[in-house]
Amino acid sequence: MPTVRLSFSPAPAHVRTARLVAVAVARRAGVADALLEEIRLAIGEACSRAVALHRSQGTDSLIDMAMDNGDRFTVRVVDRAVEGPATTAATSDPAAFLVDDAPAVEVPETLAEEAVAARMGLALLAGLVDDLRVSAVPGGSGTEVSMSWPVTRRPADA
Repeated sequence: MPTVRLSFSPAPAHVRTARLVAVAVARRAGVADALLEEIRLAIGEACSRAVALHRSQGTDSLIDMAMDNGDRFTVRVVDRAVEGPATTAATSDPAAFLVDDAPAVEVPETLAEEAVAARMGLALLAGLVDDLRVSAVPGGSGTEVSMSWPVTRRPADA
């Protein structure tokens, strides 16, 4: 199956659409039915994290999601957040993004809540997904959250 790409504006309402598309693509790719709920939850967390980062920084650029399969069904969610610890490190350990070395800055309460939600999303993802990698976007701003699951049967279009 070729790569399926989805780009959406950083609005919480679009997270549901991203989840629905990801589960449909996972099912078609041959992921076991027992993993579909895990995928739905993980995609929801990764996309909600990206939306929260964009909103907390006032960034209106699109969030990108790409899904493809080979030996595994892989989903990448890329945000374009421009500052903060979530964009300065590159690691396969999501916990590295939970430490905040930035100086305290006065921000409106709703934006502070979204920033905390973005950071907590990684902690939740680490508990949900066995194959999780978080890295800074090479040559640009933002982070890429990459997740994969095993494919247990032949894809429907093979």
